[in-house]
Amino acid sequence: MHNTAAQWREHLNLESHVEGGSFRETYRSEWMLDMSTLPAGMSGNRNASTSIYFLLEEGQFSAFHRIAADEIWHFYDGQTLMIYEIAPGGDLQVHKLGRNPAAGEQLQVVITAGNWFASRVEIPGAFALTGCTVAPGFDFADFELADRTTLQAAYPQHAALIASLTR
Repeated sequence: MHNTAAQWREHLNLESHVEGGSFRETYRSEWMLDMSTLPAGMSGNRNASTSIYFLLEEGQFSAFHRIAADEIWHFYDGQTLMIYEIAPGGDLQVHKLGRNPAAGEQLQVVITAGNWFASRVEIPGAFALTGCTVAPGFDFADFELADRTTLQAAYPQHAALIASLTR
């Protein structure tokens, strides 16, 4: 059985996401972590973990953003998702999230807390259905969407990539 992006969107009840693509939160831990136990940069108590479904289609992208927690990406269906991660020192890591290890793809990818990252499907007509797990749990208070000019000034060596993955 081969589902289309539209079928997944309908079956999983996905909604538009602020950074691009479609998503639905599927889990938010009832366990709460006290702010005193959390890394710097988190402004309040957080759920221990959260997870979502996330769908990107050709022509869509998840714009450069960063959060204050590690994010684990999981591949479910479709084609390779390219995830671009920029560390504070400017090093760019390109992750291939997919199911073909012979092509350098991984079923799971970890994005380090505080790093800028963006993603897109680069195969014409394709989509990628993924999941993201965040621990400590995701909170929009820890979310920062990149400003193109500011990010390009910080990382001029990646200016073209940043231009293509910001709004």
